[in-house]
Amino acid sequence: MQIPFASSARSSLGVEWELQLVDRQSRELSAGAIEVLEEIRPDGEDEHPKAKHELLQSTVEVITGVCTTVGEAKADLAATVAEVAAAADRRGLGLLCAGTHPFTDWQTQLISPKERYLQLVERMQWLARRLQIFGVHVHVGVRSPDKAMPIVTALTQYVPHFLALSASSPFWVGCDTGLASARSKVFEGMPTAGLPMQLPDWPGFEHYMETLITTGAIESVREVWWDIRPHPGFGTVELRICDGLPTLEEVGVVAALSQCLVEQFDGQLDRGYTLPTPPEWVLRENKWRAARYGLDADVIVDEKGTVRPVRQALLDLAEDLAPTARRLGCEGELAGVERVLAVGASYQRQRAAALASDGDLRAVVDGLLAELRDGLPAAGPASGPEGPVPGPSACAGGHAA
Repeated sequence: MQIPFASSARSSLGVEWELQLVDRQSRELSAGAIEVLEEIRPDGEDEHPKAKHELLQSTVEVITGVCTTVGEAKADLAATVAEVAAAADRRGLGLLCAGTHPFTDWQTQLISPKERYLQLVERMQWLARRLQIFGVHVHVGVRSPDKAMPIVTALTQYVPHFLALSASSPFWVGCDTGLASARSKVFEGMPTAGLPMQLPDWPGFEHYMETLITTGAIESVREVWWDIRPHPGFGTVELRICDGLPTLEEVGVVAALSQCLVEQFDGQLDRGYTLPTPPEWVLRENKWRAARYGLDADVIVDEKGTVRPVRQALLDLAEDLAPTARRLGCEGELAGVERVLAVGASYQRQRAAALASDGDLRAVVDGLLAELRDGLPAAGPASGPEGPVPGPSACAGGHAA
């Protein structure tokens, strides 16, 4: 089975941002995507070119065109978000982004009336119906299919970095899960989601996809939802590990990290280097640590079991990538790593908001609405809760909210 790879300009960039529509009164997720997207659809077109349906009718995905710099991608997203926000506001709806909604029950959600989503739910049932989760995906252009799988494999060592920095889903259906990223664990329930297979080259990827398709496991390559995957149709490597990010500034940070890492690996391949293949047990353990502890995780950095705080690993990574960022014009966005560490990742800011309001998660929604509108706060919480925010006794263990 041959899978054509539409080679892209080196380090070209595309970003996808999944936004939640919430009722401004109840703060619950609200099914308004059909009406919002119809209002902003250009005359004579089937759909808006940069605002799309997602699985749930309470979601609008905004996407960029093919960009050269992170700044260009941010401006592209901002323009589309402004259109969506105005149409949503006229319906009493607000926009926010986080890996999960703090308290809406996924069982109340309506599926978008698109055939592929209906087929997905029919096949996956409960696994698909509970996908009330939201993420940010970053595509970086790669010129050759021969480079795609080595870059995908090498990028996996940075899964905990991206996940800890973006973690924004501590709450699930009104309860504090005790995790920094519940979204990542919910999504792993899908049979073709999670860490990518360590395949040696493009023919190996083609053979694996052929096996999945011929055995009926999937119908197309699009149904393989790895945390990092090649996207043959776009000619990119796609990083899908990040939780939904509340602010455009944070989207810029992860886009800069993504673009710089792919650019660096691309150059190393050109110079004849063999990119690393991290041990699978380390990858699994590090992803779990980032999902559980977020920026407080200690990650394993070698096969001997040496551990290091992920905060320091992120600062070191940003420093290592600074020369590449200067060449790509994203030095400012990459420096945003320090700012996020200073104010706290979203899961920390959300827990602080819940604690300050005696566990009222509507305050968390209000904070997320404000952040998408106004950007990162000037300062983070003075101190965060040591563990889950106390909440309803119906929550697991009677302690986690």
